[in-house]
Amino acid sequence: MIEKKYRLKRTKIVATIGPNSLSKKKIKKMILAGLNVCRINFSHCNHENALKIVTTVAELNLELNTHVAIMGDLQGPKLRIGLVENNSFLQKGDMVVVKHGHNKSNQKEIFVNYKSISHDVKCGNKILLDDGKIVLKVMHKKNDILDCCIMQGGELKANKGLNLPNTHISIPTITNKDKIDLDFCIKNKIEWIALSFVRNGQDILDLKEILKKTRSQSRIIAKIEKPEAIKNLNNIIKHTDALMVARGDLGVEVPTQKVPVLQKKIVRAARRNAKPVIIATQVMESMTENLAPTRAETNDAANAVFDGADALMLSGETSVGKYPTRVVRIISKIILDVEASDERKHFNKFLPLKSNPRYISDSICYQASEIANQVEAKAILAFTASGYNAQKISSNRPNAHICVFTYNRQLLNTLSLMWGVFGFYYNKFDSTDNTIEETQLILKKSKIIKSGDFVVNIASMPIKAKGMTNMLKLEKIG
Repeated sequence: MIEKKYRLKRTKIVATIGPNSLSKKKIKKMILAGLNVCRINFSHCNHENALKIVTTVAELNLELNTHVAIMGDLQGPKLRIGLVENNSFLQKGDMVVVKHGHNKSNQKEIFVNYKSISHDVKCGNKILLDDGKIVLKVMHKKNDILDCCIMQGGELKANKGLNLPNTHISIPTITNKDKIDLDFCIKNKIEWIALSFVRNGQDILDLKEILKKTRSQSRIIAKIEKPEAIKNLNNIIKHTDALMVARGDLGVEVPTQKVPVLQKKIVRAARRNAKPVIIATQVMESMTENLAPTRAETNDAANAVFDGADALMLSGETSVGKYPTRVVRIISKIILDVEASDERKHFNKFLPLKSNPRYISDSICYQASEIANQVEAKAILAFTASGYNAQKISSNRPNAHICVFTYNRQLLNTLSLMWGVFGFYYNKFDSTDNTIEETQLILKKSKIIKSGDFVVNIASMPIKAKGMTNMLKLEKIG
């Protein structure tokens, strides 16, 4: 079993599984160190290795009695240059031609994999290469050629990414490669699917339509990494199941200094709408090579916890890094220290809206959090079939542990991404009193609560009907 201190942290950890963590032994160690969600990055992971991850996590969940989820991260329309001639250096002030093609690029011509680049990019727009290390400005357009001035030079490297911050990209968000990877996710019942380069709510609806046709229970994470996504944030939040602040591409497409404010804005908007939110990219970047994070990285991770993020995500740190287990353990310790602090406990509250058809249920969830904080309850016990109550209570960020009981086994894994939520399998919904008594006994055995602790129970009456939540009960454990 996971060490108690790591098991009871509220902010969750997502870790990318790659060459340096792709073994049952290493994944097990990472789970014991506090890992909650395993990420498959389809930009680098083939289906053979992806299947190995799915199988391994399923085995370990049974062995360890855990509910670790899997996230399938789709690559999306990643724009790149291809091969590059040796010693190709772009000099500031020089002109260079940019066009679609598969030839080798050099200091005079750059070939990209984006067919519509000359049609979509306008004069005056910027083209960024290699995470913004090289900056070009489009001066003239002629036929299928863009004449660009080099605003910031540097060495041109093969297969590097291309960003067009002020350009509306005409290619679809879900590429042909994504459809193949999505098919894998659906067949293997992967709990969370992350959609890259989301631009608006319609991108989410397009993916939902595919999931609906295949009767998939997978949930969608919208990766916020484009200026368009920031403009359409409310519409995206309305349709998505969760969000990710993908600070890598976001920090290239918008000025770097704006990312911290945008991060806080996105986290707050996600919480207001009871949608889980993940902070990603360079969280513990130096630990790819080093035994310890920098002070700045420690502060960055801590601030994400202070903001109320549901999860922190590790990328290269655990996929290709030297110390995958150690980095999970260290970030778990940072989370626990912040969560033990009084500073964390002052979150802004979002009152339920009367216009919401689930206003009664929302109000019960809100008051459960308020009462739990007031009496310093150890746990809030909730029953759910869809996870709705869990999300609502979680969005209030109560100090009590959120213990959710469900008969839906796949949902148990899905809930592992949500802040403060601990899932338990339970299927004996006979009477309200018996059910509450039995679930409290389960929590006592799990050492989450003990005699003398206050707990808040919420449920639907009658409990057999499994209807909308309409009951709240405060009691002291005997």
